[in-house]
Formats: sequence, structure tokens, C-alpha cells
Amino acid sequence: MKISRVLLPVLVIAALFVIVSCAPAPAPTSAPAAAPTQPPAAAAQKTYKDMTLCYPQLGAESDWRTANTASFKETAQTLGIKQLVFSDAQQKQENQISAVRACIQQKVDVIALPPVVEDGWDAVLTEAKNAKIPVIIVDRSVSAPKTLYASHIGSDMVLEGERAAAEFNKMMPNGGAVLELSGTTGSGAAVGRAKGFRNKLNPNIKILDSQTGNFTRAEAVPVMQAFLKKYKAGTDFQGIFIHNDDMGIGAIEALKAAGVKPGDLKIVSVDGTRGGFQAMVDGWFQADVECNPLLGPQVFEMALKLMNGQTIDPEVLTNETVYYPDKAKELLPTRKY
Repeated sequence: MKISRVLLPVLVIAALFVIVSCAPAPAPTSAPAAAPTQPPAAAAQKTYKDMTLCYPQLGAESDWRTANTASFKETAQTLGIKQLVFSDAQQKQENQISAVRACIQQKVDVIALPPVVEDGWDAVLTEAKNAKIPVIIVDRSVSAPKTLYASHIGSDMVLEGERAAAEFNKMMPNGGAVLELSGTTGSGAAVGRAKGFRNKLNPNIKILDSQTGNFTRAEAVPVMQAFLKKYKAGTDFQGIFIHNDDMGIGAIEALKAAGVKPGDLKIVSVDGTRGGFQAMVDGWFQADVECNPLLGPQVFEMALKLMNGQTIDPEVLTNETVYYPDKAKELLPTRKY
């Protein structure tokens, strides 16, 4: 068949159109979809075996402090922590500050600080915070801003003083005079107990004199001896408020030497140690306000929470009571400190 010259160009164009229109479409030029991303894996929880805890103990001035140290060492061993960095500051703040700075340099996980006094901690606590090392204040308190430390675990020292005052109010309803054998000047325990005692003591009971025995048995003896030279027991004063059991035992030594007998004076102490219980059994103490030194388990538990970024309470108080002579003999064998 002949194709007209006129139709030939038309047919060629039509054929080309068919060829082009039947060709596959070009691939899209947009970027391929990204592969689905996996959610980040949760950080592994730290355990006690990962923990390095610094405990710059303030000293070994009393049976209470010895029991406190034992609580930390025994708990660390029981829990199997990686390392307990322990030191004894011998009741000197400068030694504690040096120990804290050494722990910061060592990059420990947590610092647990039992401060010898309340003031003077702002600088070193700021250093710890800048190093992102949380600090737990243990037992005694500090005057530093609460933003510089994670929490405080210990006793309510003001409440302890108030409880002691309540005992004198009951024993001396007609009033009288008492001496105060105070703890380390400037320490949270001494400041709090003195404040609480004065808060609740009846107006008809006078604090005749107050001197520090530095929380030690040895230093309490000469202080009590000086009191007895200055004031007549039973006449000038009828009672003694003593800030801890070790000083109480030292005071008893001086009282015995001066011829004072058990029961001649109303004596209230603070701690609840075995020595204090024995003093109640022997008739010297009429009450012993508890201050629990076994803080190791609570501190290590909180330290682990801090390592794992968990929320903690900024103030944790121990549950404590007041002990009396009528139960002292029964409870004495059960005392752990």
C-alpha cells in the first residue's frame, strides 16, 4: 500500500508520540525515606558495686561516734560497695575540709559529711556541687544554703533538747536550778539541744551555768569538778542537763569523787548508748533522750538513689524516743551501741 507524501510526516509524528507515551515514567527525584530510628536504650541502673562513697568522719570522741563509724563500715561491707573512702578528722574542721577536697579530686560518686561544726562549709560544698558530686549532710547540721547539698539525714537536735526540758518539767514541778554540760561549741548538736532545752524549760527552772565538755568523757570531768567547786549540789542546783552520754559518764566520775550519791540530783542525758543505760540502771540518769547513730543503711540507700538520678527527700529524720530507768535493765542487753 502506498502512503501519501502528505500523510507520511503525520504518521511518523504519531508513531513517535505513541513510543514516547508508552515509555516508563522516570524515577522520582526526591530523597529516599530514612530508615526508622530506634529509641535510645535506657541507661543501666547503678548498683552498690558501682559506688564509691566518701565519709570524712569528724572524730572518735564518744561511744556514739564509734557506733556511727561501725555502722558505715559494716553497711559498706554488707552491701558490697566498690569503695568506702573513710577518714578521721579528729574533731578539726580543717581536716574534714581537706578530706572532702581530696574526695572531690578522686571523683567519688557521693560524699556523706558529718560536720564537726555548723558554719564554714559554703566554699567546699560549692566545689563539690561544681564537680557534680552530691553531698549528704549526716547527723549534725550545717548553716550553708540548702541548694549546696542534696539532703540531711539525722536527728532533730532541737526536739532532743525539748524532750530533755520536758523531763525536768515533770521532775521539778516546783522549780529549781540546773547546770548544763554542753557539747562542742558551734556544732549542730550542741546548738540544737541548747535551743530546744530553752524553748520548753518551765520559767521556774533556772539554768544556773552552762559549760562545754566538747562531747568527751575526759573533758567533762574537769568541767564537772569546776561546777562542784563553784556550786553546792542539791542546794545551788538540783539537776544537770548533759548533751551526751560520754560527758555524762565523766560527770558521774566527778560527782562520785565529791560524795554525791545516785538520785541526789536529777540528771537527763542524750544518746541512749549502753553507757547511758548502765547509768540509768545504777540510778544516776533519770532519763536518756535517744539519738540513733546507726545511720549507715539510710545513707547508702539515699546515695544509690542519687547515683541513679532518683528523687530524694531533702530532710530525713530518724525515729527516736526517750528511755527511762524502769526499762533500762531489760533493754540494756539489746543495745547495739
